[in-house]
Amino acid sequence: MAAEATALWQPREEGLREICGLLEQHISPNSDQSRIWQQLQHYNQLPDFNNYLVFILARAEGKSLEVRQAAGLLLKNNLRATFSSLSSSYRQYIKSELLPCLGASDRTIRSTVGTIISVLVQLDRVAGWPELLQVLARCLASNDFNHMEGAMDAIYKICEDVPEELDVDVPGLSERPINIFMPRLLQFFQSPHAILRKLSLGSINQFIVVMPAALFMSMDQYLQGLFHLAKDPSAEVRKLVCSAFVQLIEVRPSFLEPHLRNVIEYLLQANKDPDDEVLMSNMAYADDDETLFDAEEDESFPDRDQDLKPRFHSSRFHGSDNMEDDEDTVNTWNLRKCSAAGLDILSNVFGDEILPTLMPLIQQKLSATSDSNWKEREAAVLAIGAIAEGCINGLYPHLPEIIAFLIPLLDDKFPLIRSITCWTLSRFSKFIVQSIGHKDGYEQFDKVLTGLLRRILDTNKRVQEAACSAFATLEEEAADELAPRLEIILHHLLCAYGKYQRRNLRILYDAIGTLADAVGSELNQPKYLDILMPPLITKWQQLSNSDKDLFPLLECFTSISQALGPGFSQFAEPVYQRSIGLIQIQQLAKVDHVTAGVQYDKEFIVCSLDLLSGLAEGLGGGIESLVAKSNLRDLLLQCCMDQIADIRQSAFALLGDLARVCPAHLHPRLADFLSVAAEQLNAAAVKEAVSVANNACWAIGELAVQVHQEIAPVVLAVISCLVPILQNTEGLNKSLLENSAITLGRLAWVCPELMAPHVEHFIQSWCTTLSIIRDDYEKEDAFRGLCAIVRGNPSGVVSSLAYLCKAVASWHEIRSQDLHNEISQVLNGYKQMLGDGAWKQFMSTLDPQAVQRLSRFGV
Repeated sequence: MAAEATALWQPREEGLREICGLLEQHISPNSDQSRIWQQLQHYNQLPDFNNYLVFILARAEGKSLEVRQAAGLLLKNNLRATFSSLSSSYRQYIKSELLPCLGASDRTIRSTVGTIISVLVQLDRVAGWPELLQVLARCLASNDFNHMEGAMDAIYKICEDVPEELDVDVPGLSERPINIFMPRLLQFFQSPHAILRKLSLGSINQFIVVMPAALFMSMDQYLQGLFHLAKDPSAEVRKLVCSAFVQLIEVRPSFLEPHLRNVIEYLLQANKDPDDEVLMSNMAYADDDETLFDAEEDESFPDRDQDLKPRFHSSRFHGSDNMEDDEDTVNTWNLRKCSAAGLDILSNVFGDEILPTLMPLIQQKLSATSDSNWKEREAAVLAIGAIAEGCINGLYPHLPEIIAFLIPLLDDKFPLIRSITCWTLSRFSKFIVQSIGHKDGYEQFDKVLTGLLRRILDTNKRVQEAACSAFATLEEEAADELAPRLEIILHHLLCAYGKYQRRNLRILYDAIGTLADAVGSELNQPKYLDILMPPLITKWQQLSNSDKDLFPLLECFTSISQALGPGFSQFAEPVYQRSIGLIQIQQLAKVDHVTAGVQYDKEFIVCSLDLLSGLAEGLGGGIESLVAKSNLRDLLLQCCMDQIADIRQSAFALLGDLARVCPAHLHPRLADFLSVAAEQLNAAAVKEAVSVANNACWAIGELAVQVHQEIAPVVLAVISCLVPILQNTEGLNKSLLENSAITLGRLAWVCPELMAPHVEHFIQSWCTTLSIIRDDYEKEDAFRGLCAIVRGNPSGVVSSLAYLCKAVASWHEIRSQDLHNEISQVLNGYKQMLGDGAWKQFMSTLDPQAVQRLSRFGV
């Protein structure tokens, strides 16, 4: 068949020459790529164009490797798009040309062929290419390195992309492909070639989660192979060993129980693997602030979390899950991180059971006090931090001693020990703060706090970073406990502000913002503002409209404005106007970046919207004068309609905040805002961007409370979206469910006559969600709506009275006496409707605790 396919098609010399010429131009950096791409697309219309590409890849030995590889990569992309439309003879020709190249003399060709083979397996499945398995098996069984490596490369890529394809029954084969390959893959663990050890281990690792029978039956041999490879000279192999242990701990811990001590010893040893020292470029001995990291080295910024609460699109990136590295520091999943993650997972799976094995090893490493053994001590400190969550119960009685031991290490001569100690202490922040009221607890808290402040001013940038991140975590736990030390904290943070270069400034902004969140209005004192605000305002004025360093500064201002409240008014106008300007510039840049003078970047809009939300929340009605003399309303409407979900998410959060404090300024475009917000709640929109739906839902509820009957035109449309959300709760975010129930209640409060006729269709799911919402003013609004529509259609609720009573019984305390009276009237109305006998019988069916709580309402 392969020979027949080859005989049926041969390239024309002229066509071959033209396509090779185009590919040569395509890989040239100085060519007109747009023109070349158009010409390639023209050739792409030819039915046999892919045949030319595979011919060039496989047979054009007179051409450069770059041209042949370019042909292969173009073929890969074409196959993804056009494979289903190719004739069977052309498909067969392409496959027949690829297989001999598995043993090509050049690794670039073998690798490119492996990539294409994986794509074809995805498209046509293993069953559609039986010759492939035969050729792979022959290559693996040969003793020729090129054939073995080419076959392993292809298998590795198939395992990465579609591992399930190797664990299926294939017509004509007595065994599944993975059963055939597994023995040879395990043999390659002993290969003298590092690349074969790496590819075989990487291939098998892809099956840990799904655990086919072939791996299950070979588990003892696989584990023996892992321990053998744990000391492999190749760092890449050692990383895969660590990855394998981490996955096994997480999904199949029972396999490792007999080997627990060996695994723990391995993970501890891996914490100080030399591979990580290479990646950190001699960081451990560098104390020179200027040589460790270049200030301009990284333009990236951390990904922003999807916060589902109707507030901000936050990007806080400190915290106890950070494993003391953010992505700027070592942008690689290195062995050190992997082993620390392994200990973390191990502790969460086995809990305190690992302590008898682990703690003697840690104590042994900590007792190695000589300078030459500093890596042993550092690995032990990292291990303590890694198990902080999973083994907290077993560690708890010893935490005062552990923390007392760690505090002096903040001043260790080795920077890496100082930085890892910051991170490990942050993992115990909750305990450190909770111990303040106990004997010696405050003194220990004070030592940790002042120790971290010292390290924030460290001369080593890595230590600065770790200390800032750890301090932000401590701030979150300590909250108002920081108030007595606020002045000294601000002095240290602002001293660092004058010292840090741009990358660590981002983390410092986070620490300042977190401080504002923690202490709130305590910050609103002239002596503190005189320390804090001048340098921030100066930096704000210095940064250009295209400088990405504005992102963390905008977020920092957001927290400060919320903390200061009306006290921020003295700084508000320039901050407000700059935020409006940034949104305008970016909206222009989206259309024409030349006229705007900057490249479009959505983050400028998102951060500016979040800051405006912070201003609205902090200033309250004080923002009204600023909104009145700006075009914020029209800009906001554009953002609510933006195609980018992150922008819509922040826009609807701002809409809800403005609805609270200055609804009159939204009034001219109210119908548009309501219509756009309602569109975010249909099933497709919720599935696509739940965070946007959540904020849009919340904003509609806030608007309803302010504009009352003017919301009537969208009420039924919104109900038709919210009811399915409440009725199909599986897999949905809790915040969206709660906001849906609250907004439904607010709509019922302002337009009960529209909703009462339909109440029997949603009362049960609505009350079920209301019963899990915490007591607050939003829940009060929802219950006012509930009472209003029950009064309007009591018979529509009577069959669901148990759900209503469960929702009412969920209240711990209703602060509004008016609402308390309304609920009491509703319940007594049903008691009167049913009669005493039926009511008593009904009450006997309820939970005794619910009956007790309902008695507060006179029933």
